[in-house]
Amino acid sequence: MATKKFMGALFGILVISAWVLGSAVQAGAETLKFKFYTYVTHHESVPVGDVEGHTLYLMARRAFLVFENGEVATQSAVITGELIKGSGSSFQYQTITFSDGSTIIVKAQTTVEGRAAGEPAAARTTREIIKGTGRFEGIKGTGTSRVKYFPVEKGEAGPKGIGEGTLTYTLPSK
Repeated sequence: MATKKFMGALFGILVISAWVLGSAVQAGAETLKFKFYTYVTHHESVPVGDVEGHTLYLMARRAFLVFENGEVATQSAVITGELIKGSGSSFQYQTITFSDGSTIIVKAQTTVEGRAAGEPAAARTTREIIKGTGRFEGIKGTGTSRVKYFPVEKGEAGPKGIGEGTLTYTLPSK
């Protein structure tokens, strides 16, 4: 009986400790909300040939980000992906560069959603912050975004897009 009480008390202490420590980490987290405009600078695709509209692609994109706090940054991304009739997924690395030269480097996974006739394509991205430089040295965090794409116009390498996103991160103590 004493062992059960001891184990119950120990479990209770562990649960409370996890809650307190988890709250402390959350309290130190900061959030950057942003809107962005993105465009393709390089695009190559190859049909797979198994079903109609199945392609693999390699792409480079640039973006201009405007943060809720008034800061601006540019982003470059290298992307590889797969689409079947306009729907699919991609894997990418993004480098966000701020005006002071500080960077945030992100590994991202995107899901491209199919579209109805006449509707713009859309995508959802989840991000993992893997590195930072300058004032973002030691950064850790995650993020999400949504983007809507415009139809490709003559002479463009791929679709332009407009969207919004959030980065939630922590920095090491100084």
